[in-house]
Amino acid sequence: MDQNWMVLLQQQNQLGNVMKTNRMTQKYGLMLNEQEAKLIIGERTHALQQEKRVEFGESITPKIIYEFCDSDFIDQNNYVETIIRLQEIFYLYKNEMQDEISDDELLHFMKEQFEEICFGDLDYLEGTCLNNFSQAIRAGYQGYKATEGRREYAAFDEVQRWDYDLYMEMLKELCWR
Repeated sequence: MDQNWMVLLQQQNQLGNVMKTNRMTQKYGLMLNEQEAKLIIGERTHALQQEKRVEFGESITPKIIYEFCDSDFIDQNNYVETIIRLQEIFYLYKNEMQDEISDDELLHFMKEQFEEICFGDLDYLEGTCLNNFSQAIRAGYQGYKATEGRREYAAFDEVQRWDYDLYMEMLKELCWR
């Protein structure tokens, strides 16, 4: 009985913390109602169990919401599903990186790739960007510490990206022929 009381209190605190994020996210057109917040918290619990992780103190969920709320690729229609999926990806890669990377470093890396490389594609974020980065971390790479996880992916990217300036130069050349 005492254990159930403690779990309920913890869930209530988590619900309050997630609902508080609405103060900031509303300026980006994102709002959670209580039912959606409860769903996110429930899925967080499921993700923790699936990854065999324990979280002490504050939940990572508000940090994920704050980090990603200004994304060009999240709107009210996909907000809840995206936050749930980002939680799952976060816990998976905390394990994959053997907790060598801090929560903030991982979140910064995830956000940057989500915006600039993946263009909102969570499958690409999970299956390619974070997979490549986690392999480097497990191999001993520590360069991310100096940048807090920012501007790191280019060293691990296996895909040749377009050079915008070269593209524009070639386009002009083709148009003037």
